[in-house]
Amino acid sequence: MCNIVLRMAISVDSIKEIPYFAGLNSEELSSIIKLMFEKTVDRGGIIVLEGEQMHNLYFVISGVIKIFKTSPDGKEQILDLIRPGESFGDVPVFDGGLMPASAQAMGMVMLLGINRSNLDVILKAYPQVTWNVINVLAGRVRHLVSLVEDLSFKRVIGRVAKILLEYAGDGAPSQRPRLTQQEMAAMAGTAREVIGRSLKALEEEGVIKLDRHRIVITSKQALKEIMESPG
Repeated sequence: MCNIVLRMAISVDSIKEIPYFAGLNSEELSSIIKLMFEKTVDRGGIIVLEGEQMHNLYFVISGVIKIFKTSPDGKEQILDLIRPGESFGDVPVFDGGLMPASAQAMGMVMLLGINRSNLDVILKAYPQVTWNVINVLAGRVRHLVSLVEDLSFKRVIGRVAKILLEYAGDGAPSQRPRLTQQEMAAMAGTAREVIGRSLKALEEEGVIKLDRHRIVITSKQALKEIMESPG
C-alpha cells in the first residue's frame, strides 16, 4: 500500500547527496525541491509493474527497491537493488516508453518523485543536471553489462560471492537489504537450492559463517578471490 504526501519534510539535505543533483548549490537545490513530492511505500508494495506507463522519476531516500523481471512461467530475475541516493524509472520517463521491469519495496521505503514535465524544467534550467544524468545512465549501462557477464560466464558460487560482498558487507543497515535465499537465487539466475549449497560450500571453506538467518563474512579477501575466479 502506498501513501503520497506532497511537498512535506523535503529538505536540501534530502537531495544533496543524490547524483542527479551533484554540483548544485543550496539555492538551486531549494528550487528543485519545490518541484518534487514525497511518497512512502510499505514492505512488498509495488510501485510499478513491467509494461506499465511511468510518469514519475523516483529517488530512494530510505529503504531499498527491487527492480525485477518475471518470465511467463513466473521465474523472477532481479536486475538491481536501488538504494538511498539512487534512482529508478529513468528510462520510461526519458523515452516515453513503458517500464521495462517491475519495482517493489523490500521494506518500508521513502521516495522522492518528480514528474516528467517538471524534470524537463530542471534540465533546461540547470545544464549540470543533464551531465549528471548522462553519468548516472552510463553507470546503469555498466551495471547491466556486468550482470550479463556474471550470468553468462561466472560460476554460481562466484555470483553468490559477489552478492555477499555487495549486500552483506559494510554500510548502513538501510542500504543492506536482508536477502532471502530465494532473492539471492533471483539475483544469481539460479535455483534456491543451488544458493543453499553454495553458501554451505563457502562456510566449509571458512569464508563465511552461517548464523541462523545471518551471514557473517569472515574473509572478504577470500570471497573476492572466489568472485573473480574464472567460470
